[in-house]
Amino acid sequence: MSKLICATLIATALLLPSANDHSPAIAGTCASKCGKSPIQFSPGQRIQVNVVNRTPRVLIIQKPSSTNPIPLQPGQELQINQGDGTEPNVSLLFWDDTGLPLKANIAKLNFATLGVELRPNWFAPGDRAIYILDDGRVDVL
Repeated sequence: MSKLICATLIATALLLPSANDHSPAIAGTCASKCGKSPIQFSPGQRIQVNVVNRTPRVLIIQKPSSTNPIPLQPGQELQINQGDGTEPNVSLLFWDDTGLPLKANIAKLNFATLGVELRPNWFAPGDRAIYILDDGRVDVL
C-alpha cells in the first residue's frame, strides 16, 4: 500500500510541472484565418468580363490573338465576352503606358460575369493579366 501511495506521489510530482509549461490550444474556424475563396466558373462556360479603369491615366487592354490594344479612359468601363468552350486558357492583358504598376481587384458579379477593377498600385511590378483557365479558375498574374 505504501508503494502505491509513493508511486502516486511521484507520478503527480512529475506530471504537474509539465502541465503548467504548455499553453492551451486555441481552436478557430477556417473563416477566421483563411483567405478569400478562389473565383471559379464552370469549365467551358461563356462569361462576360467587365473591366473598369479606376486610375487617373489611360490604360491599355488586350485579349491576345483576338483584339488589338484597346485604350481605356479613366472611369471608363469595357465589356468583353470570353470563353466559348473552344478557346483554351483565355487571358486579358492590361498595362499603363507610363509603366506604373496596377492592382486588379476581381469579383464574380453573377454566375456568368467577372468584374475587374483596375487601380493604381504602389508596389512594383503589380498585376498585368487576368487568366481564365480551362477548369474555370480565375488567376491574377
